Amino acid sequence: MKIDFNVTEQYANKKVLSILKNEMKLSSRLIKKLKASNGLLLNGKPIRTVDLVQKGDLVSVVIDFNEEVYMQPEPSELSIIFEDDCLLAVNKEPGMPVHPTAGHPTGTLAHQVLSHFIGQGLSIKVRPINRLDRDTSGIVLFAKNSYVQDNIIKQMKENRVFKSYLGIVHGVFNPLEGIINLPIARKSKSIIERVIDPAGAPSITRYKTIEHHNDLSLVQFILETGRTHQIRVHAKAMGHPLLGDWLYSDIKTNRIGRQALHSHALAFNHPLSEKRIELSAPIPADMQNVLSNLGG
Repeated sequence: MKIDFNVTEQYANKKVLSILKNEMKLSSRLIKKLKASNGLLLNGKPIRTVDLVQKGDLVSVVIDFNEEVYMQPEPSELSIIFEDDCLLAVNKEPGMPVHPTAGHPTGTLAHQVLSHFIGQGLSIKVRPINRLDRDTSGIVLFAKNSYVQDNIIKQMKENRVFKSYLGIVHGVFNPLEGIINLPIARKSKSIIERVIDPAGAPSITRYKTIEHHNDLSLVQFILETGRTHQIRVHAKAMGHPLLGDWLYSDIKTNRIGRQALHSHALAFNHPLSEKRIELSAPIPADMQNVLSNLGG
């Protein structure tokens, strides 16, 4: 991947390092790797970060690393939503971990994505940008290099990434649309469970009821922050836990075998073109089956 920066008069006589960090938004870690790989160019020729640029110069960054990976690829057919030289977006099935853990060292989406990259002749790390719980389905976005990863994570911190989920909850929200602003913290003596806690991290979820019946509702959740289990914790706190949520609900059900939550929409600015990319993933069969039987 090649990234160019045209030097205008306002940037004349600045050091290359200043252009890389302040204008091209490269991290110090990435700049160090680019120096080692001769990936820094001025008008097509190698440069040093201490060199000065002049009006009309072209500063270029060439990102083409052969990275060591520590997983074994696992071939499988991915449900690809979007892919280019920078990014890969996949519609994850429920029941599949995004990345390896102590309890799931193999059989993850990351293993399958690695196989996909190798099939394209790429020797790169697997970099998930957003992470879903094992039983949450929907869009997972992967960066193909650290520049792209850093760029979109920065967009997330600046609240420029749109993240929308669909969930089926018990009962009906009142009002049908609103904002949940409740801080979340890790539950004492628990590895995974989260709770509402005044001392926790600020957490904001917007919700909108799409359809509702006597005992269940289909709700859109839009994340303003990205805390672990945020939607699940906020739904429980409002008295309307997600259907099938074994961790945050005591209501037993045989309608679905997991929490009924799906990452259905994601939008961000492309790291190179800055064009707005809008991705969507259709609601999965198990949640659709629940909705088809409502009101009947």
